[in-house]
Amino acid sequence: MADAVANRPRGAHLVGSVPLADSEAVFREVSARMPGRLRRVPDGETGIRTNWIQWQFPLLLEVPDFEPADEQAGPFGARLQLKRRLAGSEIEFPELGYRAAAVESYEVFSRLKREGLIGAGIRFQVCLPTPLAVIHLRFVPRDQEAVELAYERRLLEELDGMLHVIPADELAIQWDTAVEFAILEGLLPSFLAHPEADIVERLVRLGNDVPGGTELGYHLCYGDVEHRHFVEPADTAKLLAIANGVCGGVERAVDWIHLPVPKGRSDAAYFAPLAHLELQEYTDLYLGLVHLTDGIDGTNERIAAAQEVVAEFGVATECGFGRRPAETVPALLDIHASVTDPL
Repeated sequence: MADAVANRPRGAHLVGSVPLADSEAVFREVSARMPGRLRRVPDGETGIRTNWIQWQFPLLLEVPDFEPADEQAGPFGARLQLKRRLAGSEIEFPELGYRAAAVESYEVFSRLKREGLIGAGIRFQVCLPTPLAVIHLRFVPRDQEAVELAYERRLLEELDGMLHVIPADELAIQWDTAVEFAILEGLLPSFLAHPEADIVERLVRLGNDVPGGTELGYHLCYGDVEHRHFVEPADTAKLLAIANGVCGGVERAVDWIHLPVPKGRSDAAYFAPLAHLELQEYTDLYLGLVHLTDGIDGTNERIAAAQEVVAEFGVATECGFGRRPAETVPALLDIHASVTDPL
């Protein structure tokens, strides 16, 4: 058995999806197995939301301005196009469902907090996709920018609607950033003229639209289809560029940044670019180095490698749990608690 690291990380972060029966099951299981480790708790994105953004795709078919494109379907289904040339301000989306899901889960969260199951200082975490991610996978390139702007406007309206029900000092918003790295790695063609700068500009804009008093974080991701990244990152260089760009550009506090760590990377070389990480003063860093398949020993090896470069961080998995069997969740949560000290 590998020795425990000398300086254990403090605290953990849950990326989002947890495939249990419902939000109450998630809140109860997480609170029981990770006492003192979390600053915020997601509702698990249960039910139709389990597989990240795919539940949004049927909604796109309801928009009268869209129609199937005359091209071969991609891995996420047929691509769509605009029926006629429209500006983003002319496209109207129906309710996306993020506000409704958040309000419903917050009622459960609030009740369990009143009962003392959830700690008084813990926030309710809502994970939102970047508009670029939803639109880039389903629309032909020539229409992506206009539709992205319309989707962004509707998503921010839903965020505003959440704040009519959920107090700002109870809420934490996470922007899930994954498709962007497929673009940066050259796997997806894009309409973006300057991908890195254009992605940072979008993430900064989204961050600035999260109201003060509400916590703000970013989950940077390389995907998790069948527990594999869409490409294995050579190191953290591209993650570093986006993290530094966001923290340098957002005009409000960035409360946390989450970065993935592949299972096989227990070498300091993967983490080496993070020597140049420039987070805001109070931004928490979470490294997604917890993996069920090699458990506590493998996780501690990755922690030790990361600590050669980065002194302080909390732990997480590299992506959400949504694509794993529910019976594996307790053991995965236990690893988080076993390798960390309380906050």
